[in-house]
Amino acid sequence: MRPALPRLHAITDERVARRADLEDVAHELAAGGGTELAFHARGRELSGLEHHALAVRLSDRPTVRLFVNDRLDVALATRASGVQLSSSSLAVGDARRLEPAWWIGRSVHDLAEARAAQAEGADYLLVGPVFATPTHPDRAAIGLETFRAVARLGLPAVAIGGVTPVRVLEVRRAGAWGVAAIRALWEAGDPAETARRMVEELTQ
Repeated sequence: MRPALPRLHAITDERVARRADLEDVAHELAAGGGTELAFHARGRELSGLEHHALAVRLSDRPTVRLFVNDRLDVALATRASGVQLSSSSLAVGDARRLEPAWWIGRSVHDLAEARAAQAEGADYLLVGPVFATPTHPDRAAIGLETFRAVARLGLPAVAIGGVTPVRVLEVRRAGAWGVAAIRALWEAGDPAETARRMVEELTQ
């Protein structure tokens, strides 16, 4: 049986992917998040070789579950647990044929996209940005009401966008299965404690 979808998703970008201390911070996040943590190897500007190297660096601990964004070839090569698809990625059905055991998520930004992803057969939804975020300064926050409407569709909804440790309980009360973050995790003063605290808020 496939393990449950992780609650806490630590997503990389190009800047994080190229940090010299990536493995050190990843080790701390894994220590705090345990089996509820998933690393997402993501970096739209990375070459295929860089993306593969990133995935390998993130998946060198037995408790870690690796998800790969967009690059399904990298996901196959690194035996990832799941993939995260954007609007420009392959269809969910095509990804499912490549590896039926994957958790397959779709990134959505409103209720209409969420309904389409559900109809397509996605296993979970990455929904956002829920709050304003410097990662996507040109994209308006969807807010908790829209997030709540997406969560009511019944698929596990993972909130992303401006989600900090103090906001985890708020999005959980809005129906979030889990949360995803870049800065809140990779730039935390104490990554292990931050991950532990966020998981606790999601599971208590």
